[in-house]
Amino acid sequence: MSNRISIITPVYAPVAQYLHETYESLAKQEMPSGWEWEWIVQEDGETGEVAALLPDDPRIKAGQARRGGAAVARMLALTHAQGSLIRSLDADDVLTPGALAREIDVLERNPKIGWTTCRILDLLPDGSTVGFEHDPPEGRVPRGSVLEHWVSHDYRAQVHPTTLCVRRKLLMFVGGWMALPASSDTSLLMALDAVSDGYFIAEAGLLYRKWPGQVTAQPAHNDPVERSTRMKIIEDRARALTAQGWTWHGEGESAHP
Repeated sequence: MSNRISIITPVYAPVAQYLHETYESLAKQEMPSGWEWEWIVQEDGETGEVAALLPDDPRIKAGQARRGGAAVARMLALTHAQGSLIRSLDADDVLTPGALAREIDVLERNPKIGWTTCRILDLLPDGSTVGFEHDPPEGRVPRGSVLEHWVSHDYRAQVHPTTLCVRRKLLMFVGGWMALPASSDTSLLMALDAVSDGYFIAEAGLLYRKWPGQVTAQPAHNDPVERSTRMKIIEDRARALTAQGWTWHGEGESAHP
């Protein structure tokens, strides 16, 4: 599984209209020598419509299963992933040039870092982009710092979970994405932060599309009761992992106190 990065994209068929742009951004990535990517596209449902939208590219693996939400689709996609690195990519977002190469470079140079995130730019309906004014500086993100910032800032992290690139072994160790109706990428970020240092890449690696059909734009996503429940269980898992004292010590070692 070495020298391959697996890009995991869950897709719900009625909102797959931007999938071609996501693929184009992936196809344009210039990979480091000896590296290749594969794209695991998992339909959250069994319509077959998503697979029909995908181009004829041997690097793409399409899957489908009964609908269970994005977290379930991501976990099922993981069974088909052969890469030593796993990269999240939503079906309506766009990678910037060099995004994958930068993430691979950081993780190759820093074996004791378990995951990366990067700066994002919001992609607005008119095609313009807007950045976030409070990104952290480029560099190592100390273990536990994301959780504490998230809790003290109304459950908003200083790094964006949708840009996660993580070592597969570490991803499996923390149990992957939690079975939640939303915020499963946040759940993974908090679990990773509980056991491993990360790294923030200051160069923008993702255009995060803002449009009416995205999950975070739906009223249910911000329902105060559901949001509070999601945040509590995410925090509880992260706290439980932290309390065990487990730490990721590198790709060749297991996580241990």
